[in-house]
Amino acid sequence: MTLVDRWIPSQRHYRQKTNMLLRITNLRTRVEQPEADLPARAAQAVGVSVDQFRSWKILRKSMDARQRESLQFVYSLVVDVPDDAKATPKNSGDIQVDVFEQKPFFDPDPGSSTLPHRPVIVGSGPAGLLAGYYLALKGYRPIILERGLAVKERVPAIRKFDSGGEHDSENNYLFGEGGAGCFSDGKLTCRITGPDVDWVLQSFVDCGGRPSLTYEHRPHLGSNKLPMICRNYRRKIEALGGEYRFGCRLEGLKFNEHRLVGLETSSGFIDTSHVVLAMGHSARDTYHMLLAAGLPLRPKAFQLGLRIEQPQQLINDHKYGRPEYLKQLGAADYSLVAKGQLDLFTFCMCAGGVVIPSVSEPNLFCSNGMSNSRHDTPFANSGLVVTLEPEHFGSTHPLAGVEVQRKFESLAFQLTGGTYDAPVQRAADFLANVTPSSQEKIPSSYERGIAPRNLNEVLPPVILKAIHAGLPIMDQKWNGKYLPEAVLVGPEMRGSSPVRIDRDRESWQIPDMPGVYPVGEGAGYAGGIVTAAVDGLRAARKIVEVFAPPT
Repeated sequence: MTLVDRWIPSQRHYRQKTNMLLRITNLRTRVEQPEADLPARAAQAVGVSVDQFRSWKILRKSMDARQRESLQFVYSLVVDVPDDAKATPKNSGDIQVDVFEQKPFFDPDPGSSTLPHRPVIVGSGPAGLLAGYYLALKGYRPIILERGLAVKERVPAIRKFDSGGEHDSENNYLFGEGGAGCFSDGKLTCRITGPDVDWVLQSFVDCGGRPSLTYEHRPHLGSNKLPMICRNYRRKIEALGGEYRFGCRLEGLKFNEHRLVGLETSSGFIDTSHVVLAMGHSARDTYHMLLAAGLPLRPKAFQLGLRIEQPQQLINDHKYGRPEYLKQLGAADYSLVAKGQLDLFTFCMCAGGVVIPSVSEPNLFCSNGMSNSRHDTPFANSGLVVTLEPEHFGSTHPLAGVEVQRKFESLAFQLTGGTYDAPVQRAADFLANVTPSSQEKIPSSYERGIAPRNLNEVLPPVILKAIHAGLPIMDQKWNGKYLPEAVLVGPEMRGSSPVRIDRDRESWQIPDMPGVYPVGEGAGYAGGIVTAAVDGLRAARKIVEVFAPPT
């Protein structure tokens, strides 16, 4: 079964003049039960026969793992039935049935004022990609600037670095086609819902993602699939008249009486009156340039901490209970929160994944995680982070959070002798503040090389205090099985942006700087691939609402 499962047994239903959409929630099945049985279960819930369905669709699918010996999938579905089928909204046990009113996707006609120049997108990560895609679909032929290279050249550069090569400040895990999102696991989990999210997820499917992405509780593209998907977006954008300019870095904005008239780039000047700033959360040199240009930047809370690695088999055993579930469900994931004065929580859990470097500048070190669609390594890793508020930055400067990141990433780099090896430590030694022997054999998935070190030296004291307090609480939740085999890698500093660029809530533009649209994680308005993509989509739609495509 796939994304939009339609079951239409007879053409006679199309002759009905009226129909009714019903939403069925909390419909539960055993995980081994095939989705082909869902129509019969849904028909029973609404009190009609299966052959009266015009169509049906899965809205949401999640897993209830509270009873390890009997895991269940929990579904929300919508079914289309004729009015004369006498289906009625009702409740039956835990299953709920009500009338479904689908909110339409807002897709405005172009405005009346013609853009004098093509709109420009800065950055090809999720926010820039979806902004460019929507504008291209509407006929605006956007220009997309990307300081790094296309995925075809980006992948070999990353592999070379992982094998011990030099760091490339313009083409790496964070910069290049697809942005940081292209090599950050590809999780599509988000807390927002609605037609904009549905449109974004469907666009991922249209560009090569599997159909079930639109309804899975924790959809995952996989780092091995993301380069292809980014390339497919580019091909669609270019086929619609859009243009990519790789190796092109934004270096300045030119205004005339506070109105944008063009962009200074490393490849020359571009005339434009509208720019979508989707540069991502690691373009620190761009932050400095924007601040000097007078844009309203301010410090923002961000997440930082360490990564934690464990054997994937440990995670599988804890979650599944029965070994046959592994073959059916694949590598297990988890999420944990330890409440305290500052909450410690897991973030970006990569089942069957690897730890990777998240380095945008030379002579610094930061970690991240990713996993391929197969989740097939023997390691599980997850971010282990705390939110650091601006009051702990030590300064009120707009880029104070950036300097906090740089300070501790520099300490981590120096701690390993300037090698880009990952500093690692067993969790038990970290909690005891015991420095490991440099010759200790510590298991880790980090490819370039590891260096046993004391990770208590690579984080601010307030964050260390929260991790020391929270890790034992997480271990208690797992009955003492979470920490004994755990290895910590650090630091993890790029969970979110430490900067926000102020913008108007209605127009998505910077006040007193019409034509400038800061979006996505880099502007401080998103926390993942989907939320960044939706933010970029909404900015592009604001342009369409007011302006017609350039001639």
